[in-house]
Amino acid sequence: MKKVITEKIILDLHKSGKSKLPLSKDDIITPLAKDKIKELKIIIDFLTSEQIEPHSDLTNIIYIGSDHTGFALKKALKIFLESNGKIVYDLGTYDEKSCDYPDYAEAVAKKVKSRKDSFGIIIDATGIPSAIAANKIKGIRAATCYNEFTAWSARNHNNANILVLGGKTIGEESAKSILSKWLETNFEGGRHQKRLDKITKIENDNL
Repeated sequence: MKKVITEKIILDLHKSGKSKLPLSKDDIITPLAKDKIKELKIIIDFLTSEQIEPHSDLTNIIYIGSDHTGFALKKALKIFLESNGKIVYDLGTYDEKSCDYPDYAEAVAKKVKSRKDSFGIIIDATGIPSAIAANKIKGIRAATCYNEFTAWSARNHNNANILVLGGKTIGEESAKSILSKWLETNFEGGRHQKRLDKITKIENDNL
């Protein structure tokens, strides 16, 4: 049954000394509750009758970052994600002053690596340099996507865990469409897992 998670529920959970919130993928978290979850560092514990695939559509935790060229789009996507019940952690930048994209790509990649139940989103001018930077972190599969098909393929075939977008190459509505397709697509596994295993071997052999 779908539940609405309110601020009071989070406060009561915290007062009881618990730090984990059992949650099904159909539950709705109110904006005030999301703020309290962040503030009190509550851990979301997803409930499912089956094994949850890492980086599946049950993912509710999103780490987002951008450089100055992606700041405006980041701001819009953060609102979009939160309105769809996602818990979003903004890792910067926090204004449009010139800055260096590797700093934010690294920050998002390290967070995603540390939490297998999360996705990352990074935005720069083209989506290319931040993907290069993020993919230097072992275990990260950052994919630059520019339409719904590339988003679907990155998830379904490559089990990508970070979506990289170009703030100067796509508009806000296109970005939302790409992001929606990304979030609703699961990894197929099978022959694609075999190929990912080969990528992992390359990664491990060249540390």
